[in-house]
Amino acid sequence: MSMFSGVSVITEGKHCTTSVVNARTDSGYHLLVVKDYSRTVQEIPNGEQIISGAFMVGGHQWCIYYSPNGVNPSSADFISLYICLCGDDDEVEEVAEEKAKFELSFVDQVEYQKPMHIRATETYSFSSKGDLHGCSQFMKRDALERSAHLKDDCFTMRCDIMVCKDPNTGDAVGTLSDVHLHFDHLLHNKVGADVTFEVNGETFAAHRCVLAARSKVFMAQLFGPMMESNTSSVIHIKDMEAKVFAALLKFIYTDSFPEMDKDNNMEEGGQDEKKEEEAEYVMWLQDLFVAADRYELQRLKVLCEGHLAQDLSVSSVASTLALAEQH
Repeated sequence: MSMFSGVSVITEGKHCTTSVVNARTDSGYHLLVVKDYSRTVQEIPNGEQIISGAFMVGGHQWCIYYSPNGVNPSSADFISLYICLCGDDDEVEEVAEEKAKFELSFVDQVEYQKPMHIRATETYSFSSKGDLHGCSQFMKRDALERSAHLKDDCFTMRCDIMVCKDPNTGDAVGTLSDVHLHFDHLLHNKVGADVTFEVNGETFAAHRCVLAARSKVFMAQLFGPMMESNTSSVIHIKDMEAKVFAALLKFIYTDSFPEMDKDNNMEEGGQDEKKEEEAEYVMWLQDLFVAADRYELQRLKVLCEGHLAQDLSVSSVASTLALAEQH
């Protein structure tokens, strides 16, 4: 369980005061309250940041870096957020290579703050005070200013940190539930799989009981009145991309929001390729939202709604509006 490690409050555009609670466990969270948000945008230029006070998680001190106008020229339209180890140089030097998982989210985005979600995030190495990890393009400022996260020119970020026990494997503290990892392994190794789906030319092996336990639609299809007459036959899923069904299965087994499979060539491409990738991601989100509605996965629908709202743009607003009205 994550322990509360205190709160840092930014006021008057640049001053930050911190009240600290020592989170003695290997998992804890800290709140960063940004008051006078518009003033921070006016007074802190691109490339500069406001740093929170030090807070303790897992026996080490951490800091949050907030850049209201982005940390570099390519993120000038975004807010940037990073975390790092802080404290005396001697303290940091003793930790040759501390490994930790973390999540930066708005305080109301509870789906990102669950231990199982943080366990599934990437493990990062923190070896010095200058070793920052985070997101240069956390959220576009205009999107933040239109969102419900900003109220009375104020928003609150939550930083969850999970210090890893085993520096070789990146495994986090053993007291946290890892049932989602077991089910993810079950999905991939296919042991005991008793149903096969064909989606757009690709086949997926799964477990009837898992699907039925998570979705009323799958329950009816696999065990109820809608049950296939020949239980050994392949079930064909129409009107759905294979990568969308794969993401749907990932959520069903792990209860974590899935990531879209990306083309490495597109990630390394230029501006046009990046725009194409962004458009593809929004389309994938929309298709996943439709799939969640189709199989009555209400939590996945809510997660998709949040991502669609965050990535809303002129090019996607019409299709997103149509999707909202239809579903």
